[in-house]
Amino acid sequence: MIRYTYTLLAAFLLIGAPTFAQEEQQAEEKRPMGHENTNRFRQLYNEMSTPNEYRTASGAPGHAYYQNHADYKMSIELNDNTQVLQGYETITYKNNSPDDLEYLWVQLDQNVREKNSPAAEKNGGGVGAVSQPGSFVGSYMKGEPFDGGFKIQAVTANGKPLKHTINWTMMRIDMPAPLKAGASYTFSIKWNYNIPEHTVDRARSGFETYKDGNKGYIIAQFFPRMAVYNDVEGWQNYQFWGNGEFALPFGNYEVDITVPADHLLDGTGEITNLKDVYSKTEMKRWEQAKNSYEKPVIIRTQKEAEKIASGRVKSTKTWKLKAENVRDFAWTSSRRYIMDAQAVKFPERDVMAISIYPPEGNPLWEEYSTKAIVQTLDTYSKYTFNYPYPKAISVHAKGQGMEYPMICWNYGRPNEDGTYSDRTKYGMISVIIHEVGHNYFPMIVNSDERQWGWMDEGLDTFMQYLTEQEFGQNFPEAIGDNDTYPSRRGAPSKIVNYMKGDQNFIAPIMSNPENAYQLGNNAYGKPATALNILRETVMGHELFDHAFKTYAQRWMFKHPTPDDFFRTMEDASAVDLDWYWRGWFYSTDYVDIGVKEVKSYYVTDTATEAGKEMLLRYGITDPSSIDAVYVIDEDSPEFKEEMKSQDMLAASKTLQEYLMDNFTPAERAKIKSPKHLYKIVFEKPGGIPMPIIVEYEYADGTKEKITYPAQVWRKNDTEVSKAIATDKEIVKVTVDPDLETADIDTDNNSWPKAKKLGEFNKFKNEVKE
Repeated sequence: MIRYTYTLLAAFLLIGAPTFAQEEQQAEEKRPMGHENTNRFRQLYNEMSTPNEYRTASGAPGHAYYQNHADYKMSIELNDNTQVLQGYETITYKNNSPDDLEYLWVQLDQNVREKNSPAAEKNGGGVGAVSQPGSFVGSYMKGEPFDGGFKIQAVTANGKPLKHTINWTMMRIDMPAPLKAGASYTFSIKWNYNIPEHTVDRARSGFETYKDGNKGYIIAQFFPRMAVYNDVEGWQNYQFWGNGEFALPFGNYEVDITVPADHLLDGTGEITNLKDVYSKTEMKRWEQAKNSYEKPVIIRTQKEAEKIASGRVKSTKTWKLKAENVRDFAWTSSRRYIMDAQAVKFPERDVMAISIYPPEGNPLWEEYSTKAIVQTLDTYSKYTFNYPYPKAISVHAKGQGMEYPMICWNYGRPNEDGTYSDRTKYGMISVIIHEVGHNYFPMIVNSDERQWGWMDEGLDTFMQYLTEQEFGQNFPEAIGDNDTYPSRRGAPSKIVNYMKGDQNFIAPIMSNPENAYQLGNNAYGKPATALNILRETVMGHELFDHAFKTYAQRWMFKHPTPDDFFRTMEDASAVDLDWYWRGWFYSTDYVDIGVKEVKSYYVTDTATEAGKEMLLRYGITDPSSIDAVYVIDEDSPEFKEEMKSQDMLAASKTLQEYLMDNFTPAERAKIKSPKHLYKIVFEKPGGIPMPIIVEYEYADGTKEKITYPAQVWRKNDTEVSKAIATDKEIVKVTVDPDLETADIDTDNNSWPKAKKLGEFNKFKNEVKE
């Protein structure tokens, strides 16, 4: 009898919720006659692949992990008069897999721009009620289709024609015999293609025509590239439809690029013949930049660039570049370019931060571009690994935002008179951080962009958010009167409108980029926000940062999958996150948690009707047969007004006797008799379970913030109750007071329910302010 009473009282006094009340809550939950396991806290065994010798259950590469390798030697020639690129490459492909390969697959991504490309007809929708001007022109005002795509002139091996089959953006190489495990195969391709004008015919690369007639070239996806063969799906030969980006193997590159002699060129890798292509003045400045750690050195000035651009030369120069262990190659060239550079110190080597831009980019680019590169290398390296390449280049190109190893294109153009808005400034800084940051994800942590766009875009956008905030701290003059850098994505509030939108136009994060309705929100914004909330609210900085760095270092220069990321984050933190991945990544559920009800309870020894009913469930028909403490809520017909003034301990003889029988005087002195007992009922209209972050405000003006773990929802997915025993009177309860969880409806977040300000009064108050 005493033991039974102690259990009841221990639950009541020590953990704040009667055992019977918990059972009652579960009993009231209505369940079907039979059902599969739909608990949101079940493990992701059915969704994840089975661990094996290639990828372990911990999320690390297995003992038999492999990846194939592709080396390229290329000769490229740019015709600045016709905008035609001619190329010849020799590929040596190393089969490190345990499989014999019957054929090889090569990507022909430029073929997405063929005249009759099916990508042009991949979408439905008819005439949209609202369009952005560029989209409207591109959709309804096009002239003759651009004659794009690779013109494959020859595919050979040992000087002899090699059988091959082109299937739109993929080309199958049919070798004379299967490529044995561990063996290599060398073959060559000769091709050319018409370079698109990317400012007219929207493309990830191409040329821009400046007002003086000169061209600026940003060249990528310009050569036939090997596809990935791996343990997950064999050949990654999903066609390039335009949204899903790239899956590529690592390799070494030796590339010779011939352009007009007055062009300034740079690209992936190190320029091995600098003295042949730089002027003596540029060479001297370059050496100065290699020792300048505080500010950039101008390698080619605006005045020099404008003078060079005013003339034309007929001669050419060949720039030689060499890159090791990269997954791709890109380059830029123009006679109109300005260039500056600064050294960034790392333990292993110095890295050159380089900005290349036409006069149209100034004064904005000279002021901020290289600063943004340096901040990106610093912040990303802190949270992942030290930047391993010799340089990082930011190239100014109108309307662009695209990334490649060591080089990227970025927008942000001032007005013709050199003025610019904050929107232009922040847009430029942010896109540089984002695109330079892609060196880490996916250029080094080499995820499959074609299938899982969020693995590079989402992780990169999350890191972009951290970098922007540090940029604002380090360069306060850049953000002016703002308290912090005004990040466009990452903060929980930024994703609310998307998550509460029409479910017919929302896809789970775990969707192919081609199948997402709103790719920006799906692959960039939502995963970045999810990771930010995971770091700030669910895991905490220390656990999250360690796990995130573990993932980055485990998979640098390798090919991770979503499973590898999910498993590593749990493995390195000891935090079960299956419920989080399921809610945020595998579903289109949203967060909505509110306060449903707040009730005051009062203690009595008299058996209440509710108490008797509960005891009957346990076969206790005579309440007098046990010692029990009963509570009455203020809305009960059994409630009496005088109960409000009674001391909790004084109101119950049963409690007094129990304390006398079971505790020493010293122990009794430590037991508190709270003046108030509350039951707080939280509801969850939203599908995603999240920690309940709640702020209690008391009559004396003090506040207390408590976080209940997400697991509080594991047995009842719609509502849970918490008991609060306190000496203070609660006057206000607020859920998620700092808007940490991307809650889509804050109308139910407070008790008493906040009154909505009428539209007219709201307008009137805004005018007064």
